[in-house]
Amino acid sequence: MSLKDTKEKSTSVFTITDFHSRTNLTEKGKLSDEYDPFAHRDQESGTSTSGALAHLLKSSLGTGILAMPMAFLNAGLVLGMIGTLVVGFLCTYCVHMLVKTSQDMCRELRVPALGFAETAEKVFEHGPIGLRKYSKFTRQFVDGSLMATYYAAACVYIVFIATSFRDVINCDLDLNWHVRIYIALTLIPCLFIGQIRELKWLVPFSAMANVFIIVTFAITLYYMFNEPLVFEDKPYVAKATQLPLFFATVIFAMEGIGVVMPVENSMKKPQHFLGCPGVLNTAMITVVALYAIIGFFGYIRFGSEVRGSITLNLPYGAPLADAAKLLMALAILFTYGLQFYIPNDILWSKIKHKFDPKNHNISQILLRTGIILISGGVAAAIPNLEPFISLVGAVFFSLLGIFVPSLTETVYLWPNNLGFCKWKLIKNIILCILSILALITGAAVSIIEIINMNNDLPEASAQCKAV
Repeated sequence: MSLKDTKEKSTSVFTITDFHSRTNLTEKGKLSDEYDPFAHRDQESGTSTSGALAHLLKSSLGTGILAMPMAFLNAGLVLGMIGTLVVGFLCTYCVHMLVKTSQDMCRELRVPALGFAETAEKVFEHGPIGLRKYSKFTRQFVDGSLMATYYAAACVYIVFIATSFRDVINCDLDLNWHVRIYIALTLIPCLFIGQIRELKWLVPFSAMANVFIIVTFAITLYYMFNEPLVFEDKPYVAKATQLPLFFATVIFAMEGIGVVMPVENSMKKPQHFLGCPGVLNTAMITVVALYAIIGFFGYIRFGSEVRGSITLNLPYGAPLADAAKLLMALAILFTYGLQFYIPNDILWSKIKHKFDPKNHNISQILLRTGIILISGGVAAAIPNLEPFISLVGAVFFSLLGIFVPSLTETVYLWPNNLGFCKWKLIKNIILCILSILALITGAAVSIIEIINMNNDLPEASAQCKAV
């Protein structure tokens, strides 16, 4: 065999369609190094490193951080702090796995960027032969889970907005309206905001929401520390039956897997996303620290009375407290458009070919209106914020935030790049088992809570009269 034939045969072994074998890590590295996806990103209009950090922080600092005191209620002071740090590390590590796998896949496919669903699809498409037939299903599963996640989170938003307005208006005007009435009223502005289809038109809403959130945090911190904190009556470790609610709530609060790939893909210098300190590590360290502080001191301040959002624990009838509740409700309302944009963009891209292009506008209006009304119906059926948050976190974020990244990395590295004694395979199996356990136990406990929990309106009315 000639030298030329030998080189051609050697090169053919490492084509894109056959790299699943990965029998030679050195040769694979040489192939990947031939293409730098980062050099083909948008270097002019792309997002700066500081801008990417701001996006990640904004995506994580919302209703989730306000639910952290409730999470500590279900764990206890010591276990809550340890659990928050552990879940924060797991979420960060799983995001790191996903981004690293996506970047490696880009090098091998010679494309600048891949989204979350695209990464999962391509990993299966070019992975072990027996799994290639599941590539399309994998993409549909991730896309479907993302849509379900954001639609479910939108339901949480509606419940939060309605509950905040109910607590203020019922108290100040001495009304006794059910929260479902406020859910119906909340749908009116949501129907208008949900029709916005361009991200640039959502920027003013996001800007106002950020201002409202900052003011609300300041007021909340004032009420948290304006009186002596009592530690004695707070358990260090809560009952074991409450732990699934803790983990589900923390995962919901901390997991921002849906925005990670869009942020990374839009960066001018995506090499700054991972690494130390890196955008991801900086954002998550900040988020975990804030969540731990708010959760710890919020639980100490309000104890067993803590609710699904700490703003709902602020004094009834106090002007400053009412302002915080209303501002946070408005902030979430203004963020609803962005929350609603992401799943609709995915859904419309999948079904728009079924409609006559001439009818695309009216089709989108009807589609968005129908989804918002359905979301309102779900919110009205489950108007209790606390178990609703836990349910969403247990089902959707356990799958997307932990299970899918672990499975995707395993398939990508299979069979010869799983580390010494296949430790990465063992690690990912453990992560998948943990995610399934969190899903099953968290969902079961949350559903039981939803079924058994009585509406707290009479209690709220009594508190109003006491003020």
